[in-house]
Amino acid sequence: MDTTTTEIAPDIYRFSTYFDAANLVMNQYLVDGDEPLLFHLGYRALFPTVSDAVGRVVPLERLRWLAFGHVEADECGSMASWLAASPNAEVAHGALACFVQVGDLADRPPRPLQDGEVMELGERRVRQIDTPHVPHGWDACLMFEESTSTLLCGDLFTAFGRQPAVTDADVVGPALQAEEMGNPTALTPTLTPTLWSLADLGATTLAPMHGPAFTGDCRAALHDLAAAYGERFDAECDRLGRD
Repeated sequence: MDTTTTEIAPDIYRFSTYFDAANLVMNQYLVDGDEPLLFHLGYRALFPTVSDAVGRVVPLERLRWLAFGHVEADECGSMASWLAASPNAEVAHGALACFVQVGDLADRPPRPLQDGEVMELGERRVRQIDTPHVPHGWDACLMFEESTSTLLCGDLFTAFGRQPAVTDADVVGPALQAEEMGNPTALTPTLTPTLWSLADLGATTLAPMHGPAFTGDCRAALHDLAAAYGERFDAECDRLGRD
């Protein structure tokens, strides 16, 4: 497997590895600065190729923060490998998740983040956004890089297949097709309001874990995704009511 590197916004790098068996890309993002942050840590099997790619942008010993959206193998399976290779790095995650599970999984104590807390990385600033069960996982969270208006949006806007690194084409349609294949999104009363609140951030770039970076109308894309999921939620409620 090869990992390709693309600068999707100033000082924000996308490291993308295509999995033939799953027909899916695995993306990890570096926010460079005085205290570089890596968002998504990836499967353990990805560590050699991704760490090599990251090391060509910043030395691994310069990594300061390791973050991810929720506890799953593709998000944090190689956490121990990154901590071993980056002696100055700490894992940063939501406070509740740190208390319940990340503090036990990480080989060094993690930094617990409160919802809305901002981490100063130098010229770049990332804001913690807790999104329980959106798209899935009670510990789910995202990060927003404020100076470039880049939303590190995790499993939102997942798209199967080989994709360009960056696009301004439709990302909602492919996301809904991916939904049909695996139903990964938790249909809860908070899903649509959470997507609306993400739209209000004013992102100009969306950086998903499993798809191309999106530089089109991010607000409209999030609103359209919210509307589609709202319809699914209402339909499921109607079905349960009938049953």
